[in-house]
Amino acid sequence: MFFELVTSMSRRKKSHLFAALDALVVPLAMFLSLLLTTNSGPTPTVLWDYMSITVTLMVLGCAMGWWLGLPQTKLNAFEMRGVTRTVPIAATLGAAGFALGAFLPPPLSMATSFVFALLVQALYVTWRIVLRHITLEIYRRGSDRMRILVYGAGQTGQQLVAALRQDNAVVPVAFIDDNPTLQSSIISGLKVFAPSSIPELAAKKPIDRIVLAMPSLNQPALARIARDLRHLDCEVHALPSFASMVGEGALKKSTAAMSIDDLLGRNRLEKELPSVSEAYSGRRILVSGAGGSIGSELCRQLIACKPDCVVLLDHSELALYNIDKELRDLTHKMKVVPVLGSVMNGRLVREILEEHKIEVVLHAAAYKHLPLVESNPIAGLTNNVLGTKVMADAARDAGVERFILVSSDKAVRPTNVMGASKRLAELVIQDLATRSEFTQFAMVRFGNVLGSSGSVIPLFEEQIARGGPVTLTDPGVTRYFMTISEAARLVLLAGSFARGGDVFVLDMGKPVPIRKLARQMIEAAGFSVRSQDNPTGDIEIKVTGLRKGEKMHEELLIAPDMLTTPHPKILRAQENFLSEIEIATALKDLRSSIDERDEEAARHVIARWVEQREEEKVQDGSA
Repeated sequence: MFFELVTSMSRRKKSHLFAALDALVVPLAMFLSLLLTTNSGPTPTVLWDYMSITVTLMVLGCAMGWWLGLPQTKLNAFEMRGVTRTVPIAATLGAAGFALGAFLPPPLSMATSFVFALLVQALYVTWRIVLRHITLEIYRRGSDRMRILVYGAGQTGQQLVAALRQDNAVVPVAFIDDNPTLQSSIISGLKVFAPSSIPELAAKKPIDRIVLAMPSLNQPALARIARDLRHLDCEVHALPSFASMVGEGALKKSTAAMSIDDLLGRNRLEKELPSVSEAYSGRRILVSGAGGSIGSELCRQLIACKPDCVVLLDHSELALYNIDKELRDLTHKMKVVPVLGSVMNGRLVREILEEHKIEVVLHAAAYKHLPLVESNPIAGLTNNVLGTKVMADAARDAGVERFILVSSDKAVRPTNVMGASKRLAELVIQDLATRSEFTQFAMVRFGNVLGSSGSVIPLFEEQIARGGPVTLTDPGVTRYFMTISEAARLVLLAGSFARGGDVFVLDMGKPVPIRKLARQMIEAAGFSVRSQDNPTGDIEIKVTGLRKGEKMHEELLIAPDMLTTPHPKILRAQENFLSEIEIATALKDLRSSIDERDEEAARHVIARWVEQREEEKVQDGSA
């Protein structure tokens, strides 16, 4: 009842109520001042004699209060500023009461006027404080409030409690602190408990959320405390210092502070790679896998080329929605056609190519996450190999000018299903290139792409944010890295350089040791590496062992022979491939194993036509 009454009152009604309470303060103060300063006390006759002065002072007090905005001041905001506004009102009323005695007898003595002024000041403040506590209690009893346990009784914790007390939706319950000298003491009106008391407090109070108000602790230490509290049935949040939130003081470095050149192990090549605008200007282009890391960047870079139309093909509704929306926000001149569907749908692909008169196909649709494809080989081979075959055949039949396959360094002497599926897709494209009269087929092969989904950089960032450990499969693992921008530019350049059956690679310098990369990222985030030599470090690098099918060192080339291109940083490899009969046999066997969902048979197919055959060719070439 009281809660509904308080919450339903308008701001205007509350102001009028406060003004009425201020008016009632004047007769009460007059009665008490006469009681304290006269010998006979305030008899009914005396009170009646002073009625004229009292009513006049009530009107004057209400007018001054409304002019100074005192009734409009919220109870929750009535602190020193509100108190200072009552001082001139009380002083004016005391002086006015003394002066009115000359016109409205009997006169008020100097002592009575002074006491009257003091009482007005005290009563103005008192009724507001009392009503504020009553209102807060009504809110507490009438609504569900979040109960907060503040971990850290230092300056930030005290500031947090002071701020929370201004919010009716939350209530701070107690402090937790590791400092034994603070435990059992009272700070900011709350008792300080030891961390060991948290389970008991959470059970008795109960607690809805624990806030870690210790910005001086590093991220790993905060993450460890949060992990220790996860078994409790409450949320755990970390609070930065208030100074850091407004930009004062030194902020911790992040992984983003690392130079991209440090991550790549070489200088970036975006500025060295030539423009490709002329090759795609006014063209009609299809990007498969348009919502993926590489596909979406291809779409962004195509904007600068001013193509006539870009068709976005992806089987993920969310990914397709995001890239379609982004492109439409970036440009209104380029025609964008989103198509929700799979590259395995041959009829759909043929209809798209014919309806939109596609001239260039950039095929980036693939399953690329090594562990997932290794445990789901049928799905990986279906999408990566047969999907490529569907797209390429449809492109050749539709008279597409250029078809570019996005491949991977894992296709070189593969030791896993994902790499083998990409190499088999390359062999499909190489075979079609030998028999195509019009369409020019080419492939682009590159290493790990920084920031792409599933890459090691986001994984390390997430592990560092959790406080570690950073997991490393093997201390000696190395990888090639390139930026998403470099990868997309390389694909577009390959399309302009293609002459048929080419495999393009980017000169990416020396491979990067992953252990070195992990250490650099930890240190760039402002932490130290915990090891036997540094047992007090923040984050440990933990070796987990190579995953099934994972290589120690990736390669970009099967054969050492390289040919030049119009750009010195882009190389062309002329590699051996299967004959038409061999590729037809391989695809027939693969389709049969996929239709029967026979994983063992599928692995046998790729072992026969990819891994064993490539090894034989290497041996023959070296003999």
